[in-house]
Amino acid sequence: MGKDYYKVLGVDKNATKEDIKKAYKKLAKKYHPDLNKDDLEAEKKFKEINEAASVLGNDDKRTQYDQYGSDSFKQGGQSGFNGAGFDFSGFGFDQSDFDSIFDTFFGGGGRRSRRDSRKRGQDLRADVEITLEEAATGTKKALRIKKNEACKDCDGKGGSGEGTCSHCHGTGNITDSRRTPFGIFQTTSTCNYCGGTGELFSKVCKTCEGMGAVRHEKQIDVDIPEGIDNGSKLRLTGEGEAGYRAGPPGDLYIVIHIKEHKVFERKGDDIYLEVPISIVQATLGTSIDIPTLEGKATLKIPAGTQTGTIFKMRGKGIPYLHSYGKGDQLVKVTVKTPESLTKKQKKIFEELATELGEDVEPQKGFFEKFF
Repeated sequence: MGKDYYKVLGVDKNATKEDIKKAYKKLAKKYHPDLNKDDLEAEKKFKEINEAASVLGNDDKRTQYDQYGSDSFKQGGQSGFNGAGFDFSGFGFDQSDFDSIFDTFFGGGGRRSRRDSRKRGQDLRADVEITLEEAATGTKKALRIKKNEACKDCDGKGGSGEGTCSHCHGTGNITDSRRTPFGIFQTTSTCNYCGGTGELFSKVCKTCEGMGAVRHEKQIDVDIPEGIDNGSKLRLTGEGEAGYRAGPPGDLYIVIHIKEHKVFERKGDDIYLEVPISIVQATLGTSIDIPTLEGKATLKIPAGTQTGTIFKMRGKGIPYLHSYGKGDQLVKVTVKTPESLTKKQKKIFEELATELGEDVEPQKGFFEKFF
């Protein structure tokens, strides 16, 4: 009767390759012979889970197993590992051994196809400082950026006359054999000579010396939209570093910094302003000129206004970013009390206090009125 490899690993028949890999790793550590000295059952179990993993971790073998069962792998009385036996004595437990086996079982080892060496260029960042007025109206800034741009003489490839790499024979990979506690396994790494492309240029570009890019300083005009906030980022697609071997360029990110304003404070799309008024203006009422982002505006102060009162000037704030409408301007008034008075002014205030019925005698304080 055939073996149930799914049951051996404790996974469902619909398990993903990642699920199988996790299950194998957990069980392999649990039953490894070096961690279970002289335990024949553990050694037997260890062989079973390796056999199961070698089949379920390979797409072709898993398909064959699902159709015909484990008996389809028997060759000369052995199964799972192409007839190879395992002797675990004399080997130390090493995490790297598992890593090698994982690569072999789950697609990391063996012969790999040639790589596309093209790589996307790195992203760049530039910081731009603007005023609050520029943030409100939008503006344009000219930047000078030093960056790598694709070489025009070789179209960013780095050379011409591609030929097969003699070191990896066009595969893009170098294969190395390694002995592990489970036998001899092959590991594969990217060819250092061709960078995994499998090809080498017969003629290197003299302009870029084979790099595919040339360092340049470029002026870039940045359109900053109205309503932008401090710390916002603008992405300029394709304005980053050139890609490797004609790969796509990266992007340029513009980070906006808004200068602190001498008068206004921004909170979201609203702006705040604090304005001093005299006690007479607060008492009798008045109209005062108020600065706004668009110029001067008139604000009516009603009679009897108290210090700390906030007036809202609708639509005088920051425009909504990529939308219609604006925030508001909020004006907080502070009533200023005169610090010194002439004898005539003092007499006027004393007469006013008498008229209002207020006791201003120095020997009576505020709290004394309650006792």
